[in-house]
Amino acid sequence: MNSEGDRVDSAAEGFPWYALQVWSRREVIIANHLEGQGLECFLPIYKSTRQWSDRKKEVEQPLFPGYLFCRFDLQNRRPVLMIPGVQQIVGIGRIPMPVEDGELDSIRQALASGLKNEPCPYFAVGERVRVNYRSMVDLEGILTNFKGSNRVVLSVTLLQRSVAMEVDLAWVTPVRGTKTVAVAQAYSGRNSAVAVLEQ
Repeated sequence: MNSEGDRVDSAAEGFPWYALQVWSRREVIIANHLEGQGLECFLPIYKSTRQWSDRKKEVEQPLFPGYLFCRFDLQNRRPVLMIPGVQQIVGIGRIPMPVEDGELDSIRQALASGLKNEPCPYFAVGERVRVNYRSMVDLEGILTNFKGSNRVVLSVTLLQRSVAMEVDLAWVTPVRGTKTVAVAQAYSGRNSAVAVLEQ
């Protein structure tokens, strides 16, 4: 969700993006409320299939449940915190920290690709590969393999949350020299092959 609100010209001022912790399952309503105040918001959404006893249905869900991203002037944060459902600005301790623009750009790029995206466990920064395919040229993330499916993991470091996007190995090149290691904390505790940046 993005908006060019006229009451708070946040984009023109070049304010940074912040992650907001919000009520879970109310992300869309809260984003709409923020946009109604003239703030620019980004709520990454993915599609998943839900199985009921009699049918299957495709539903849209937040990639980062309980969080959304908003661009605003930190010195004028009171109107943001007064929106019902906004719990806090994510940061380190009590200090709000902006989200890296490049990380959000990668998430947008992955969503715009039309490829399957889904939440996944967070991986540490530094284990990177580069995707070079169509709209995803120079997109960097972590290459994993799970149940025969190759995925590039994109992360929002501040939230310690990640998104996995299915890719073809032909689209991927290592970032500088890489080696394969086992990552224990991947997909329900199972090991995955990962391309790791050599320091």
